[in-house]
Amino acid sequence: MSDVVDILLVAYVLYKLILFLRGTRAIQLLKGFLIIVGVWVLSTYFELRTLQWLMSQAFTYGVLAILIIFQPELRRALEQLGRGWLFTRTLQTPQETARRMVAEVIKAVTYMAKRRIGALIVISRSTGLEDVVETGTPIGGRVSAELLINLFTPNTPLHDGAVVIQGETILAAGCYLPLSENPYIGKELGTRHRAALGISETTDVLSVVVSEETGRISLAMNGEMWRDVSEETLRAMLEQHLVPPPRPERYGYRLWPWKERRHG
Repeated sequence: MSDVVDILLVAYVLYKLILFLRGTRAIQLLKGFLIIVGVWVLSTYFELRTLQWLMSQAFTYGVLAILIIFQPELRRALEQLGRGWLFTRTLQTPQETARRMVAEVIKAVTYMAKRRIGALIVISRSTGLEDVVETGTPIGGRVSAELLINLFTPNTPLHDGAVVIQGETILAAGCYLPLSENPYIGKELGTRHRAALGISETTDVLSVVVSEETGRISLAMNGEMWRDVSEETLRAMLEQHLVPPPRPERYGYRLWPWKERRHG
């Protein structure tokens, strides 16, 4: 039993360290270290004495070089360790991630509606939108109200077209959508509304539209459109269709947070 606990603790610490190193210069150091280890193993296996000696020297003086070059990262790691970083929860559940994304979208469309900034936001669910994304400009940024507002600001390169969101990532902006061919659409609806309705007729996306003329917010889904929706109604509808139901938790807690992440 003690061996199992020991292995689980080591695995958890390594997992936390990888999360900490991800996105920093130290991750490049880790890659270089693994390459040196691989070369040392090969030189030992094939009995390449000179190469083996060089790799041994790299190990000897590499520790000192690491301490000097990555002093800021090591200091930050020790500070976070002192604040209890190692045993704090850093990953959001899929429900929290979806709610955060919805909140950012609501914040953005509310801001743009008050200023009558036209916008068209397509939120992907299960249907792939690769063909739509290819018509626009790749973004690959995390969803935020500030980024969405900036993309739709008039007289900017990407303010025309649609923004495509998948999960908590803005995949692309300035995308072209198929227009609805429904003959019963009101004549007062513009291109944005027809495009939002058109993409919702062929996929399971949710399309949020801000009218440039009236500042009203509309939501298109499953070939239907809800016009002039309030902030509260929009939030409720988005959360209803985008926030996944919580998974049952065994024994009242989650031991491995990355299992939740797979469903994000």
